Amino acid sequence: MTFSIVARDPKTGMMGIAVATKHLAVGALVPHAKAGIGAIATQAQTNPLLGIRGLRMLERRVATESIFDETPADAVIHLLLDHDEDRHQRQVHLVDHNGHTAAWTGRDCTDWAGHLSFPNFSVAGNMLVCGLTLEAMVDTYRASSEVEFCDRLIRTLEAGEAAGGDKRGRQSAALYVVHSEVYPYLDLRVDHHTNPVAELRYLFEESRKDYYQSFRSTMPSHAQRPRVMEPTWLTRAV
Repeated sequence: MTFSIVARDPKTGMMGIAVATKHLAVGALVPHAKAGIGAIATQAQTNPLLGIRGLRMLERRVATESIFDETPADAVIHLLLDHDEDRHQRQVHLVDHNGHTAAWTGRDCTDWAGHLSFPNFSVAGNMLVCGLTLEAMVDTYRASSEVEFCDRLIRTLEAGEAAGGDKRGRQSAALYVVHSEVYPYLDLRVDHHTNPVAELRYLFEESRKDYYQSFRSTMPSHAQRPRVMEPTWLTRAV
């Protein structure tokens, strides 16, 4: 029902997901990401727990990866699917903090379904018109290496849409990107629209405007040490 890209930008360390589907509110359940850890998309018979648990597993593996033969990405895919009785109805792909990717497309996912994974990015889709959707996404992502990361993800999604996309039609799209903070760098969602990828592009262009960029520049950082104020009742005479 869905096509998506998960990726890590080696230049900035950003990680993110762009996704579109013929279903309501794809951004609510499919994309999962954490700065410095990884990005995961869970689709087909969507199980958001794969994203939530997957990030937790990735975080543990990142801390101890030197003692394992598998990359964190490969290890997490195996662990998640070993405990999922409906794994053959699932599609999940991810990228870890080093750019290692891993992907799974269950045999019972509705045709056309498949994935293509490379260092630093992976594309996957199910219930697509054909495999050309993913090939177009790969070609566009590779050809736009000099483009700013968020824009690059949207261009990749636009290429998939132009090559066929979800064979049932269009309804929702989302972009979720993390950088260095515990909150997202950019989180844009089109939950219900006749042309969601185009609307996602519109929202992204709005986010580039000065008023929003100025607002973002004032956001606090977890690296800052905020001054802790004592509650007034502690300083009152008793």
